[in-house]
Amino acid sequence: MKNFRLYGRAPYTVAVIHGGPGAPGTMAPVARVLSRGRGVLEPLQSASSLDQQVQELKDVLHRQAHLPVTLIGHSWGAVLSYIFTATNPGYVKKLILVGSGVFDAAYAGEIAATRLNRLSTEERNTLQALKKELENPLVTDKDTVFQQCGELYSRCDSFDPVPHSSDVVACQYEIYKSVWNDVEQHRRRGNLLSYGRHIPCPVVAIHGDYDPHPADGINIPLARVLRNFRFILLPQCGHCPWIERQAQERFFEILAEELK
Repeated sequence: MKNFRLYGRAPYTVAVIHGGPGAPGTMAPVARVLSRGRGVLEPLQSASSLDQQVQELKDVLHRQAHLPVTLIGHSWGAVLSYIFTATNPGYVKKLILVGSGVFDAAYAGEIAATRLNRLSTEERNTLQALKKELENPLVTDKDTVFQQCGELYSRCDSFDPVPHSSDVVACQYEIYKSVWNDVEQHRRRGNLLSYGRHIPCPVVAIHGDYDPHPADGINIPLARVLRNFRFILLPQCGHCPWIERQAQERFFEILAEELK
């Protein structure tokens, strides 16, 4: 799989970083809209460890982007962009975190509980069965099971979504498992949040009030460690603002302002 896609015309001054890990392509709708006025690079992460994903992103930006870029990371991509900016500050002029994962382990437990409360009994049973399949060494096609889990999570992560299709290039469970294990170790030790002390550029977090990742888990910890930080809460908005009927217009207005 080619590990990047280009939208619009050079120079490519914006890069959108997908979630997952292991779900390349999820930021394509955002890239298409933003490319109406600028060149946009969409890296597609394929490495199987946190350090390797940071290096892979660096290599793609070095080859394809007009540096320094504005990084727009969503979900896991927000966390990766945060780490990347801390370790490669010269590559990034502004960091935008959309529906970010949480940086402090104290807030992580709320996510699963919120999601389960939004699922029906039947959906909970289905999710439990899917998770058992992912843990079963005899199941060979775990990418499909991983995709099915993602579809269930998408239902409880969205407030009022418009009809949309998936832009995911491939669901990659082994990448998810390996990279997320690295991230959780950093988060438990408190190392993940501390990366922010090495980020000199402006950071903007855009977060939906219905996102199961608690807003306080983004706003409060990051405000403590970042030098130049703003938090924007979108009402009636879930985890992916660009598919939310009540929030998508405001979301793209905010991005347009931030990219001026």
